[in-house]
Amino acid sequence: MSASTIISDNPLLQGTGLPPFAEIKPERVVPAFNELLAELDQQLATLEANLQPTWNGLVEPLEKLTERLTWSWGVVNHLMGVKNSPELREAHEIVQPLVVQLINKLGQSQPIYNAFKALRSSNSWATLELAQQRIIEAAIRDAELSGVGLEGEARERFNAIQMELAELSTKFSNHVLDATKAFSLTLTTKAEIDGLPPSLVSLAAQAARAAGEEKATPENGPWRITLDFPSYGPFMQHSTRRDLRQKLYKAHITRASDGDLDNNPLIVRILELRQELADLLGFKSFAELSLASKMAPNVEAVEALLEELRQASYNAAVKDLEELQAFAALHGEEYQDLKHWDISFWAERQREAKFAFTAEELRPYFPLPQVLDGLFGLVKRLFGVTVTPADGQAPVWHEDVRYFQIADETGSPIAYFYLDSYSRPAEKRGGAWMDVCINRAKITENGATTIRLPVTYLICNQTPPVDGKPSLMTFYEVETLFHEFGHGLQHMLTKVDYAGAAGINNVEWDAVELPSQFMENWCYERPTLFGMAKHYETGEALPEHYYQKLLAARNYMSGTAMLRQIHFSSIDLELHYRYRSGSDETPADVRHRIAKTTTVLPPLPEDSMLCAFAHIFEGGYAAGYYSYKWAEVLSADAFAAFEEAGLEDEEAIKATGGRYRDTVLALGGSKHPMKVFKTFRGREPSTIALLRHNGLVSGERRD
Repeated sequence: MSASTIISDNPLLQGTGLPPFAEIKPERVVPAFNELLAELDQQLATLEANLQPTWNGLVEPLEKLTERLTWSWGVVNHLMGVKNSPELREAHEIVQPLVVQLINKLGQSQPIYNAFKALRSSNSWATLELAQQRIIEAAIRDAELSGVGLEGEARERFNAIQMELAELSTKFSNHVLDATKAFSLTLTTKAEIDGLPPSLVSLAAQAARAAGEEKATPENGPWRITLDFPSYGPFMQHSTRRDLRQKLYKAHITRASDGDLDNNPLIVRILELRQELADLLGFKSFAELSLASKMAPNVEAVEALLEELRQASYNAAVKDLEELQAFAALHGEEYQDLKHWDISFWAERQREAKFAFTAEELRPYFPLPQVLDGLFGLVKRLFGVTVTPADGQAPVWHEDVRYFQIADETGSPIAYFYLDSYSRPAEKRGGAWMDVCINRAKITENGATTIRLPVTYLICNQTPPVDGKPSLMTFYEVETLFHEFGHGLQHMLTKVDYAGAAGINNVEWDAVELPSQFMENWCYERPTLFGMAKHYETGEALPEHYYQKLLAARNYMSGTAMLRQIHFSSIDLELHYRYRSGSDETPADVRHRIAKTTTVLPPLPEDSMLCAFAHIFEGGYAAGYYSYKWAEVLSADAFAAFEEAGLEDEEAIKATGGRYRDTVLALGGSKHPMKVFKTFRGREPSTIALLRHNGLVSGERRD
């Protein structure tokens, strides 16, 4: 669509290029979308009436249409994350249902679906590049999973189920929220806050003030502890009061499991509807429907991986608990028998005793400018690309946002990225993420073809520079920056010229974390770490003993951590694969049965963890929770290729880095991730590297 078809000068209708952030105001959102959606709706009708089952007559016009939508909607969503305001929220709320409506209309368009199928069976199919074929295959699959092939009653039922599932997941989420809010513990004496760190004491006094105790102070209380994680987590780790930990723990594991907020019936209904959805689409179970668009070939393959990791981590988790029990017993008669509410507390005490350093101590060695130098030095060493500042060449949404260019070996620019590093709690959501600003694509206009270069957003939330000091990072924040940069690299170093499969587009859900988790490994590699870890005032290198402690702490209780993820993944899979509502077992029974082989300390009888398992009952991880571990196997094995080549051998690192760049980073979604991985590694992925990195290979456990 040419820009000339838009008559207004609304900056949200620009549709291409870098967004003019300074001109985009919340009051422009609703008028922009009223105009844009009306126009796109008309374009869709015109397209459906004049479809040609060819790349130029179907895929290109459809892509132009969807790119207009994703450009404008992408800018609004980006600003919701980094420059939130009540006005923007209100505009977003008005526009969102209309955008979703158009997306659904596109997804269930019978003429477009039929044209894609005609293109796949036409003579021109064989002349298309692999990336083009995979874009078409994915479009057909996604339409089918959106119910495009259903007619009459079946389609009506499908849409009704989707609507009910959306309502149930919102209800589930609200129940968890309300149940979390409904419980609190008010502490009034110094003895009751014994052991708590100052940050939690301040938070608890603030929570008490918010609840009506106007005079509450960190020094004198009262203090309010809640089930919200920033309050619950530190309390369980640090409170010396075993009775209070027990009370809090029991409240936490029974959230949303009785009374008006009981999620048990919702869980049964959600599982029932998902099964019906699978039946309508011709799958035996919802797990098989979920895996239809993932990298894992089938449920058996996922179960085999989980069982392999379970066997490797179970004995280590038993040993973790035995060591913790012995450590606790040394410190008090009443701890001869550890309970669930003791684990976090004693794990934290043992960690302090073993590694004797805190996250705060390392901050002075990781000023952001130096960490960036280290990161950019690493990508030059591995992939031969050069990162240089390009501040001032792009409009930004906040003065602290930086802009960078990536150039190849010849010095030609191949990509750009924004970096928004600092926390701004008033307008920016927490966490860290990578998002697409512009996709790489081949653009032909007026007979001339050019390559549109990719641009990405990289967002972190670390401490801003204070009192003339640079932003000093915790080691966890360093890992987070490397992680997000890994996602960014896959988007920026792609060689695919079709937006639908360039970068992270069309990459399966359970493979998308490979490049990000891969980059985290380099934070522990000696040259990378010592290249950036220098004291911001003295320039002194990080002392060796800290490096050794970082390496040792990396695997602290890793068996327990891995077994916990396997416990969640196995329950998720069982509920969506074998369980059927109306059988003798309830979902809670299923969980307790699976716990027999996936927990070392069995859950308490009243433990209702499922009632708050938001990932699978309201998020996108239904029959997909295993994805965390699946991608981690890939990323550890990819890093092992560099270890095998020899981390000290610069030539070997360069050669392996070139191969990784040409496969994992360059091919994006143009090939199945297993093919991409095998091209890089020369074989299918193996779990050995992950187990070794976690210290879980026999005889190699480092404490």
